Amino acid sequence: MKQHYDVIIIGSGPAGFSCAMQSSKLGKSVLVVENKESLGGTWINTGTVPSKALRETAYNIYKFTSQFGDKDDIKPYERYKMKDVLKYKDKVIFNENIELWGNLDKNLIEIAKGNAKISGSNSVQITDTKGTVTEVNSDFILIATGRHPVPPKNFKIDHVKVLDINSLMNLHHIPARLVIVGANVHALEYATIFRALGTKVTILNDKHDYFNFLDTEIKEEFDEILKSFRIAIHNDVEIIDVQYNPLRNRTEVKFINGGETRVIETEQVLYFGSFYPNIENLGLEKLGIKTTKAGFIEVNDYFRTNVKSIYAAGDVSGPPALASLAFSQGMLASGNMFGEQTKKGQDKAPVAIYSIPEVAAYGLTESEAKKKGIDVTIGRARYDRLTKADVSKHRVGRLKLVFETDTFRLLGVHIVGEGACEIVHIGQAVIVMKGDVRYFINNVMNYPSYAEAYRIAAFNGVNRVLKGGVKYKKILETS
Repeated sequence: MKQHYDVIIIGSGPAGFSCAMQSSKLGKSVLVVENKESLGGTWINTGTVPSKALRETAYNIYKFTSQFGDKDDIKPYERYKMKDVLKYKDKVIFNENIELWGNLDKNLIEIAKGNAKISGSNSVQITDTKGTVTEVNSDFILIATGRHPVPPKNFKIDHVKVLDINSLMNLHHIPARLVIVGANVHALEYATIFRALGTKVTILNDKHDYFNFLDTEIKEEFDEILKSFRIAIHNDVEIIDVQYNPLRNRTEVKFINGGETRVIETEQVLYFGSFYPNIENLGLEKLGIKTTKAGFIEVNDYFRTNVKSIYAAGDVSGPPALASLAFSQGMLASGNMFGEQTKKGQDKAPVAIYSIPEVAAYGLTESEAKKKGIDVTIGRARYDRLTKADVSKHRVGRLKLVFETDTFRLLGVHIVGEGACEIVHIGQAVIVMKGDVRYFINNVMNYPSYAEAYRIAAFNGVNRVLKGGVKYKKILETS
């Protein structure tokens, strides 16, 4: 370890990693400090990567049973062992860790294992596992320490009967029944993952509703999908207690819903609550680094804190907590440190919910556009009209286009269905380039493909503008 670096990065999650890589590409000396055994933070070890790997395994099982039915009437949770399901996840995490280490090594990025404390505007104290303290200096410091879940108030997580996101990944069997407390994006993703494995899932949500940020039609479609999956959601719930009943060999969840006290039996409970940023013992108070009421580090449009040489990016700087956004933030923070001034408003990320099926969106919803006073027309394509959906036997879903009626400029794309998180980028590109829906009419989309839904939705919307039955000649000639 040297005495001085161009930048010291605290945390090796997506924001820290991308900042380190970008800084190295700019010819800067970089030190990454990590206090966990593995690099990559929640991104690789307990969050994004493992959850998507688990989803892939569950989805393959789901696709098989959807195609051929339950073999000998045995449900997936009876047929498969959780340790076997998680093997693929473990392999993916191993490969991602090797890839991460390799990228840092070949870019000459140094790693220090230990706890970091910012001792000055340009200095960091690192305490290693042996208790040895070393102070190093830098021109800039990036705080990218992420966040951690806040434990529930009325019950305890014992990591056996009551699980959190970490202990979930160490399950020994697939539960026949699962109660999920909370209804954020991760909660709904895991609800559909376990339902795909045959688990009976109940969601207890303390809010009035969930996914209010989605376009109304897409939300309603997703509601219907959950009903068809027999995933029960109870909103406006207050959890009273969670206790294991040894006589019935069940975990009992007592809650109030609609003024009525109820008890539901389950094998296990999975808790998703609020999060708090990892800012403890960083030395923020001594330096006067400002935080929000929720505890997140305040940054300006360039990811800089009120201390000129100190930046923050990723989950520690506040929502939305997305790995995709954190990658972009870390890269932009590096550019801002070293002369390429770029505002964070330019790194807007699409909505991506990796449920089964997926939900994705970019741009304005129909209601948002109307609130802005824009005269919009809607184009729709149902998945059950797609040959690709028919072939793959995943006919549930729809794609919705929101575009300006007069100019046909695309304003928003909203999708629920297979492949949504991939094909949303087609709409994103057209929106960012200020294109219009005629792009989908005038260009060939592969057949069969889910992307073909754009073409169908575009024709549907254009037909609505031209009063159904009128030929498309005029609009195509002016495109």
